[in-house]
Amino acid sequence: MEDTANKKSFVRGAAILAAAVVISKVVGAVYKLPLYNMLGSSGTTTFTVIYTIYSLLLTIATAGIPIALSRLVSAAIATDRRAQAKRYYKVAMPAFILIGIVCMVVMLLFAKQMAAFMGVKEAEPGIRVLAPAVFFSCVVAVYRGYTQGFEDMTPTAVSQVIEVIFKMIFGLGVVYIFVRRGFDEATTTAGAIVGAVVGMGLSVPAMMYYKKRSDNALRLMGEPTDQPAAPADTLRELMKVSIPITASILILNVVLLINTKVIIARLQTGSGFSYDEAKDLEGVRSMAMTLFNLPSAFIVPITTSVVPAISAALAERRPKGARRIMESALKLTNLLAMPAGIGIAALANPIFNGLYWGNNQIGVKLMFILGFAAYFICLQLMTTAILQAAGHERLSMLTLPVGCIVQVVVVYILTGIRSIGIIGASIGTTTCYVLISALNIWFMKKRIPVAPRMLRTFIKPLFCSIVMGVAAWACYGILGRLLPNLSASRVGTLALLVIAVLVGVAVYAVLVVFIGAISRNDLKFFPKGDKIARLLRIQ
Repeated sequence: MEDTANKKSFVRGAAILAAAVVISKVVGAVYKLPLYNMLGSSGTTTFTVIYTIYSLLLTIATAGIPIALSRLVSAAIATDRRAQAKRYYKVAMPAFILIGIVCMVVMLLFAKQMAAFMGVKEAEPGIRVLAPAVFFSCVVAVYRGYTQGFEDMTPTAVSQVIEVIFKMIFGLGVVYIFVRRGFDEATTTAGAIVGAVVGMGLSVPAMMYYKKRSDNALRLMGEPTDQPAAPADTLRELMKVSIPITASILILNVVLLINTKVIIARLQTGSGFSYDEAKDLEGVRSMAMTLFNLPSAFIVPITTSVVPAISAALAERRPKGARRIMESALKLTNLLAMPAGIGIAALANPIFNGLYWGNNQIGVKLMFILGFAAYFICLQLMTTAILQAAGHERLSMLTLPVGCIVQVVVVYILTGIRSIGIIGASIGTTTCYVLISALNIWFMKKRIPVAPRMLRTFIKPLFCSIVMGVAAWACYGILGRLLPNLSASRVGTLALLVIAVLVGVAVYAVLVVFIGAISRNDLKFFPKGDKIARLLRIQ
C-alpha cells in the first residue's frame, strides 16, 4: 500500500507539471512561431544565440540545485529529519543569490565579447537585456527545489505558467512595435528578450507564497527532534549532489554553444556560404529545433517528479517500490515520446511549411531527422533522472561527454561538406542522444540493483507508434491528393495536418488499449485511473 501511495504521489506530481507544460508549450508556440516569422531566419539566429549564452550561464547558476534540494529535502522528511530539511533551504538561498548576482554581472560586462565569440555581433544588446533573468532564476530555482522536496509540484507548475505567459505578452508586443517602426535586428531581438525578464521576475513572489505553504506543512508534522548539520556541512552536502548534476547538464549546454559557433563558422569556411547565408541556414535549423524540443517538455515533469519519489523509496529501503516507479516512468516516457517523435518525422513537410512562412525544403529535411532525435532526447532525460535519483549522478558525467564529443565531431565534419551543410547538424544531434541513451541504460543495468526491466516498457509503445505514424502519413497524403487546392495554401496545409494528427492520435489510442500497452495496474497511478480502466475495459 505504501509503494502504491508513493507511486500515486509521483504520478500526481507528474500530472500537475504536465498540465503546466501543456499550457506553457501552447503559449510558447503562440509566442515563438509568430516571433520567428517576424524576426526572419537571420533574426532567429540572433535570438537563438542570445538564449544559448543565457542557458549556459543559467545552467552554471541553477541546474543542479532544484534536483539536489528536492532529493535531499525529500529524503530528510522521509527519515524524520525535519530540522535538516529546513536547514537545506536556509543555506541554499543566500548562496545562490550570490551566484545569481555574479552571473548577472558577467552578462552585463562581457556581452560584447560573448557575441563576438559566437560570431553574431547583433546578439550583444539582447545579452545585456537578459542578464537580470539569471538572477531571478537563481532565486526561483531554490524555491522550486525546496517545494519539490515535499513532492508538491504545483509551485513549479505555477511559476512556469507565469514565466511563459508574460514572456509571450511582452516579447511579442515589443517585437511587433519594433518591427513596425523599422528598428534594426539587434534592437528588435533585444526587445524580444524583455518578456523573459519580466516573466521570471514575477515568478519570485508566487514562489515565496508556496514556500510558506511548505513550511506550514512541515510545522504540522510536529516539532523536529533532529539536530541539523552545521551550515558549512549542509552547503558541502548540497554542492556534493548539485555539482555533478550541474556538470552533466552544463556539458550539454557547452556543446550547444560550441555547436552553434561551429555550424555558423563551418558553413562559411567549409561549405563556402556567406555570413548572411550561414545565419539564414542556422535560423532555419533553430525553427526546426523549436518543434523538436516540444516532446521533451512533456517528459521533464515526469523526471522532476521521479527524482524525489525514487529517492524517498530508496531512503525508506523499499527497493521494489523504487523499481516500480522507474518502470512506470519509463513506460510513460515511451508512451508519450515515441508517437511524438515518429509523428514529427512522418509529417515533417506539413508541420514545417504549415507553421513557418515560405516553402523551405531544407527545414523539412531537418524536421524529419529531428523527429527521431526528439524521442531519444526524452529517453536520455528519463534515464539520466533515474541515475540521479538512485545516487549515481556522477555517471551522467561519463555518458554526456562521450555523446557530446561525438556530436561535435559529426557536426564539424558534415556541415563542412556543401552537399550536406546544415543537415549535418541534425544528424549530429540525433547521434548524440542515441549514444547517451544507450550508455545510460547500460549503466542502469550495471549499477542499480533494482534496475527497471527495460524490454517490457519498449516493445508495445514502439509497435503502436509505428502504426500511428504510417496512418497519419497516409491520411495526409491521401487528403492532399484529393484536395490539391487546399494543400497548396499554408492555411489549407495546417487544416490537413490537424486532420492527419487527429487520425494518428485515434489510431494510437485504440492500439494502446487493444494490445494492452497500458494496464489497469498502470492506470491506478493516474487520477481517476480505476474509472478510466473500467470505462475502456482494460484488464
